[in-house]
Amino acid sequence: MITKKLFLYFPRCETEKPIVYHFVKDYALIVNIFRAKVTADEEGFLLLDVTGEEKDIEKAIAWVKGFNVTVNETNKGMQWSKESCTSCGACTPHCPTDALHIADMRTRRIGFDTEKCIGCLCCIDICPFKACVSLF
Repeated sequence: MITKKLFLYFPRCETEKPIVYHFVKDYALIVNIFRAKVTADEEGFLLLDVTGEEKDIEKAIAWVKGFNVTVNETNKGMQWSKESCTSCGACTPHCPTDALHIADMRTRRIGFDTEKCIGCLCCIDICPFKACVSLF
């Protein structure tokens, strides 16, 4: 069993599909939704973890892509700009997974670990320099 973080972007015409239901029922995946905005007649997104057999996850991804849904395994709904970051450290106590952390104790430079990011977006309002931006 493995777990993959997925960011699914739904075009306007595909927001009515019961995607999570099919992930569970047809592909035997365990789904943990972190953030979602899926509204009829609007674009939508899901940020979720899926746990299951790798072959089942890949089949589910292939199935959902058939509906013009964009699947991104690296995007977590936010983007961190190393260039904009001044390493003030305001974000680090608000990041529940330590995705944003002090990477170098000597220089106090901030680092960002995309694997740890769950897309909670706590950093967005905290960063005074807008180094963290929402992609929604």
